[in-house]
Amino acid sequence: VQLQASGGGLVQAGTSLRLSCAASGRSLSSYDLAWFRQAPGKEREFVAADRWASRTKIYTDSVKGRFTISRDNAGNTRYLQMNSLKPEDTAIYYCAAARGLILSSIRDAQQYHYWGQGTQVTVSS
Repeated sequence: VQLQASGGGLVQAGTSLRLSCAASGRSLSSYDLAWFRQAPGKEREFVAADRWASRTKIYTDSVKGRFTISRDNAGNTRYLQMNSLKPEDTAIYYCAAARGLILSSIRDAQQYHYWGQGTQVTVSS
């Protein structure tokens, strides 16, 4: 599965962006899909996940209430709506996919087999 992340950009604090993640050559339906991010000089961190079967949405605390992960009707494209952006949200955002993750593994980047190339999000103050 080849993932393509898009939608990043340079925005001012308080504004919004929507990231998209799509797969080339295969549907993303039945896959658990997560967004991770990596800021300069920092480790990659979990942002949000959408579990396919249960439709459970999981978020890291720092984005709760501001970010929303969603899918299109067929599950082929996944989105990360980011509102009220802050300078500390600046990072490269990656989407990642895997099948059948247990809840306790959903935040673990090593559990994901497929990764997109990343899209840069820069939030200016």
